[in-house]
Amino acid sequence: MNERIERGFMAFLGEGQEGIGAVREVAPQHIVIYVENSGEFIVPRTAVRRVHDSKVILDRRLLDRALLSAVGHAHDREDPNLAG
Repeated sequence: MNERIERGFMAFLGEGQEGIGAVREVAPQHIVIYVENSGEFIVPRTAVRRVHDSKVILDRRLLDRALLSAVGHAHDREDPNLAG
């Protein structure tokens, strides 16, 4: 990893993809990521592939099924009539 993980970094499932949440807590063995509309999830450090430019890139294969499900619904409450 090129950079130390810090609170507020955005988490991603891959380079160039949309962010899935924000880092809320950093611990030696895990990080806690907040996913909109679902809450906080503990992610083991082993699931972190890369860290750079205030981004945490995660390995989807090592993530909890509940987190992946939450990511799929993170934007459910957004108003589709609002321009982003």
